[in-house]
Amino acid sequence: MSKLRTYLLSRPRRQKRILQVIVDIFLVWAALWMAFLVRLGIDDLINPVVQQTWLFLSAPIVAIPLFIRYGMYRAVMRYFGNDALIEIIKAVSLSSLILGIFVYWYSNHETVVPRSIIFNYWWLSMIMIGGLRLAMRQFFLGDWFTAAQHMPFTSREDGLTKVAIYGAGAAGNQLVAALRMGRVMRPVAFIDDDNGIADRVISGLQVYKPKHIQQMIEATGAQEILLAIPSSNRGRRREILGLLEGFPLHVRTVPGFMDLASGRVKVDDIQEVDIADLLGRDSVPAQWELLEHCVRGQSVLVTGAGGSIGSELCRQILNLHPTTLLLFEHSEFNLYSILSELEQRITRESLPIRLLPILGSVRNQTRLLDIMKTWRVDTVYHAAAYKHVPMVEHNIAEGVLNNVIGTLHTAQAALQAGVSNFVLISTDKAVRPTNVMGSTKRLAELTLQALSRELAPVLFGDKSNISRVNKTRFTMVRFGNVLGSSGSVIPLFHKQIKAGGPLTVTHPKITRYFMTIPEAAQLVIQAGSMGQGGDVFVLDMGEPVRIFELAEKMVHLSGFSVRSEKNPHGDIAIEFTGLRPGEKLYEELLIGDNVVSTQHPMIMSANEDHLAWDVLKAKLAELVAAVEADDYPRVRQLLRDTVSGYAPDGEIVDWIHQQRRLEP
Repeated sequence: MSKLRTYLLSRPRRQKRILQVIVDIFLVWAALWMAFLVRLGIDDLINPVVQQTWLFLSAPIVAIPLFIRYGMYRAVMRYFGNDALIEIIKAVSLSSLILGIFVYWYSNHETVVPRSIIFNYWWLSMIMIGGLRLAMRQFFLGDWFTAAQHMPFTSREDGLTKVAIYGAGAAGNQLVAALRMGRVMRPVAFIDDDNGIADRVISGLQVYKPKHIQQMIEATGAQEILLAIPSSNRGRRREILGLLEGFPLHVRTVPGFMDLASGRVKVDDIQEVDIADLLGRDSVPAQWELLEHCVRGQSVLVTGAGGSIGSELCRQILNLHPTTLLLFEHSEFNLYSILSELEQRITRESLPIRLLPILGSVRNQTRLLDIMKTWRVDTVYHAAAYKHVPMVEHNIAEGVLNNVIGTLHTAQAALQAGVSNFVLISTDKAVRPTNVMGSTKRLAELTLQALSRELAPVLFGDKSNISRVNKTRFTMVRFGNVLGSSGSVIPLFHKQIKAGGPLTVTHPKITRYFMTIPEAAQLVIQAGSMGQGGDVFVLDMGEPVRIFELAEKMVHLSGFSVRSEKNPHGDIAIEFTGLRPGEKLYEELLIGDNVVSTQHPMIMSANEDHLAWDVLKAKLAELVAAVEADDYPRVRQLLRDTVSGYAPDGEIVDWIHQQRRLEP
């Protein structure tokens, strides 16, 4: 059967059509002969082919052209659906009607054709022609017994992974059809909350209630559950994942309708469960007037455009139709990756946007000024920074130069070029920091706060001592971890689960705030449109998440159990490695309690302490000198003196500093 299927599928389209026409001619004759048989019976049946030769010649002459006209030979058997069945009904009905007119006009008293013959011919043709096509669809799909699990004495051990589909709606049924066609997984059951369809059979699969999942596992041997509930909100998905966590099943999901409609994914593109669903918080709809205010029809520059936040900012900005989008990035590979993605989208959607990739460092103020003047930049989103806490802790000089001096040079270039809006992407680690990364990001915030309060500042490093008119509105947006970003714990856990564990967590009580990258990027753009200058905006990150509990959920939803003292025979262990240099147990979003709401429900404005520009310039000069001298105790002391609440935890672990201490 497999060889026959392969042979038929490999035939040229012309040969397939000819074969279909020949088979339909024989089916029309068979339906007409059986119509006489049903009407006259076997005893009274005298060979109708001999007596009604003209009728048997007329039937295919009438039917085949109509079948061609209604596209019955254009339909692909493997994708035969309801629309094709409707066309068959139309074609067969019209051919039967025309044949009935022929019978009425040409029959005489010697060769009387009973009128019921036409009715019998109609329904027999419908069954034979439509039925054969449905049967051939199943034959080409290689799935003759769709509902075999409901048939006694049948076995379907084909080696495919058995999966249950959570959601018996449109998405679930599309997924079942795609899985049967792809033959990578075998759907064995539906799970659905709707009591109206519980215990029924849909697409050949039994529908189970959520409370009967264990019964479903025992009856079908399901190994995975695929979530086909794209329209459910995050709160509902979190409830479902909490329910499924208690079963030994790998839980995965299918894309949402918007991803399917955009062509980015197919219905059978199975994905791991979105960790955002575990947080259970729905994002607040964007306010378009805030999104568009600093972007639409303007020239926009994104620094760190190839990073996690920077690249998502670029995607969101593209939706808002700027005239020019400049991608500024020091990593050639990251710049190439985001450029390729955005170019494809601009071509696909015919967007009238000029896209410019620029390699460079934010430490080069001259180049930044040249770029901003050349392209008349209106808005800058400054996402370039080193954000990995232990990495910066071990490389203090680079952290200071990139996060502090890089921000300073970018901001001063924007001020000199007359850029209207400057938005700094900050972090919750800037609040009472215990690490170099957090303290440098807070110092970057202080730099923008100081600049925004100067109408005509003398820029840092400007030996001419000339005041520059400040037309730039500086704002800062502070938020916590984003899901899936570079250095995030989520991709690390996925990788460790695939390797069989163990999952590494630094401390059993460590917590973090989380937000999805698209949500964070949208809120950054909206926050950048608010404020008068020098504002520190804080995003509502929801409730903090215990990393240990997150690790447990990810293990369970991957179909494994956690190995522990209570369960020594579990699949994957979770190990505690201890806090890394500069790492905090808890993160905060505010330094003080002075916070006010804004016009957006998820964006708050924090009233933070600030320094005068002249005072800060002196501190920055000392900091640069200490970095150039590799005097890291001095760097730490200057950060302590400048950044409120900076309390470094432990010894200095910078690689150069440690090596010099070891030298005689």
